Amino acid sequence: MIPAPFDHVRPDSLGAAVAALAADEDAKALAGGQSLVPLLRFRLAAPSTVVDLSGVDGLRGVADDGDALRIGALTTHHEVARDPLVAEHCALLAMAARTVADPAVRHRGTLGGSLAHADPAADLPAAALALGAEMEVEGPDGARTVPAPEFFADYLTTALEPGEVLAAVRVPKLTGWGFHYEKFTRTAQAWAVVGVAAAVRREDGAVAEARVGLANMAPVPVRAGEAERACGGAAGAEDLRAAGALAQGAGSPPSDLNGGADYRRHLAGVLAGRALARAAGMEAVQA
Repeated sequence: MIPAPFDHVRPDSLGAAVAALAADEDAKALAGGQSLVPLLRFRLAAPSTVVDLSGVDGLRGVADDGDALRIGALTTHHEVARDPLVAEHCALLAMAARTVADPAVRHRGTLGGSLAHADPAADLPAAALALGAEMEVEGPDGARTVPAPEFFADYLTTALEPGEVLAAVRVPKLTGWGFHYEKFTRTAQAWAVVGVAAAVRREDGAVAEARVGLANMAPVPVRAGEAERACGGAAGAEDLRAAGALAQGAGSPPSDLNGGADYRRHLAGVLAGRALARAAGMEAVQA
């Protein structure tokens, strides 16, 4: 289907991008286009203006920012997956990025675009939530920082206000933690029926802290708090699989053609247990 007519502007600065978005309440920002363009083609979105961010300097790349990494919103999934700083300090983000769609999408799609699109079945929002990421937002009233739990407001809806742009993502360094991203799909390259992002910190052979982010278990990515708390003191894979099973109680999973709510709850419990055990190094990762 041919998209509805729209104006296209390509600002060369973040300030100009903010001004263009603020000038038209029906404007949409375009990053990599892997989320917005399909919506335009199916006329599920019909903005009067598309503000192309590809010409804005300073929105790409990964930088060391003390106790965190600062990742520009236009950094592609491929770049996130291969970046050495991400691999060292928050490898969960790289693991999730490597599972996104196919190589063509990963080379065009962006971290900021995925987070701002806020599809609950997407991989990166769940990982960002588990890592405790913060979103750096620029708007007509200046800059502000939004923690991940507050950023994802509802289905395909974020805390971004009219005229605001997601400029960067700040991800705390979890150096020394173990990570694993596990998801179930009906076919290769498809959206996750359920996805689980797990991060585990061990001390003296046992789990001292765990975080579990879930994809497609609610209108927004959610944390499996009960499962996280049950991981404390776990010293073996069986303990972590039992703790992970509690993830089935998190969120309010949808029922659709890919599976009913009960099926998703079952998957969440199984995948969370597997992801936690593998993040803790207590279960081998299968090829």
